[in-house]
Amino acid sequence: MEWLKGKDGKPLFSSPRVFLNFIVLVACAQFAFSLLAMKGVLLPQMLEMWDISMTEFGILMSIYGIVHNIFYLACSWAQDRFSPRVLIPVNMILGGLTTYFLGKTSDFTTLCFLFVMLSLWCEGAFWPAVLASVRKTTSDSNQGKIFGLLEGGRGVVEFLQNSFVVGLYAYLGYSVLGLEVAFMVNAGIMILLGVIAWFILPRETLLKSGEDSKKANAEVKEGIKVTMRLPELWLAGFVGFVVFMCYTTTPFFLTFLKDVYILPVLAVSIFGILSTSGGRITVALPAGFIAERFFGGPSGGMRAGLVAIAILSIAMILLPKNEAFAIPAMIILVMMAFTYFFMRSLYFAPYGEMGLPPRFSGSAIAIAAFIIYLPATFAYGLWGVIIDKYEGVSGYNVVFGILLVISIVGAIIATILKRRIANGAAKRIAEKMAEVDRRLGLKGEEKTLTELIDNESKSTT
Repeated sequence: MEWLKGKDGKPLFSSPRVFLNFIVLVACAQFAFSLLAMKGVLLPQMLEMWDISMTEFGILMSIYGIVHNIFYLACSWAQDRFSPRVLIPVNMILGGLTTYFLGKTSDFTTLCFLFVMLSLWCEGAFWPAVLASVRKTTSDSNQGKIFGLLEGGRGVVEFLQNSFVVGLYAYLGYSVLGLEVAFMVNAGIMILLGVIAWFILPRETLLKSGEDSKKANAEVKEGIKVTMRLPELWLAGFVGFVVFMCYTTTPFFLTFLKDVYILPVLAVSIFGILSTSGGRITVALPAGFIAERFFGGPSGGMRAGLVAIAILSIAMILLPKNEAFAIPAMIILVMMAFTYFFMRSLYFAPYGEMGLPPRFSGSAIAIAAFIIYLPATFAYGLWGVIIDKYEGVSGYNVVFGILLVISIVGAIIATILKRRIANGAAKRIAEKMAEVDRRLGLKGEEKTLTELIDNESKSTT
């Protein structure tokens, strides 16, 4: 199919082994975030299970965000220095064990500790390693599509996860026992995926210095220095920051419908599944194609999405807040959630679109992840405090007002990014990387994931 090829005519997946590698990455990428998936459909029930308030939940999410942002930076050098086989499987197993215990406690201090551990294992070095591996899966011209497939694939897995959780919750008489069992099942699957990933993922890096440890360290160090000075890296990071800041409002859509429009708990949970998993499956999968076809690429797609969020935020502020308007409110919120997932599918694509070499994309994406996910350190807590302080409709109107302002700012930054990429960013970056190779005495063409996997496959046969 033509839409699975980039502008350079290269296919999305160059071989069945590369496709299998991608499938494992998708499965790991979703199950590592089992807790975050469940909060999208059963947040009120999780608050009941843990016996915590909305503000305390915001504190937990802020702790989670602060820890993973620290480790994004601390472990950024490791992304290009070590292979995915080192960075992904062990963290999946340890994350699975932590997820199991999250379903076994209601002590707030213990929850704080477990959230720290979960963030360390399932974010830290793990998440940038997944993103960098996805970026290496295909050519620069296919970046929007491959990240769309990542997000869409995660949506399919999430839909199955959340359908199981909600079904179990209803089957067990709407009791917290259903949630406890769901935590146990997700934990078991995470551990199993960690074992599978150990045997599937590549064991080597794409560095030109190869097995020479001293040269490899120097190559990674120089690569980080160059990427840190790229304006495009920071612009793309700031656009992603705004996108993720908007996305952090999603869990509060559930409490908004429950508190303001008085919808029953089961109806709110079904809305959660449709707006999250449904959004990922229907919008995220074709996001890269849509952005390329209609908006000139990932950065243009995010600009269009942020403009849409600004318009929808105005609509939510103006919409009457009574039960008669529950259906229009749900429609607007679903549209917002779908737009979030469209943009989430794109915010790491510019790092390939701008021509950043795959061998240095790990550290660059880790630094970008620090910027993009920075709202996780404060946004959930901010929304929780606003909603608790301004009771009822007022609090939610403040939230939508903030969304309006930041989405406009994000759209302006996305416009600047798009122009810089179109005006020769790839050529400028290639020249800087060539200078790094000359300085370190590195020779040869850029390695690809396909070559790496093919070589490893031959060595085992």
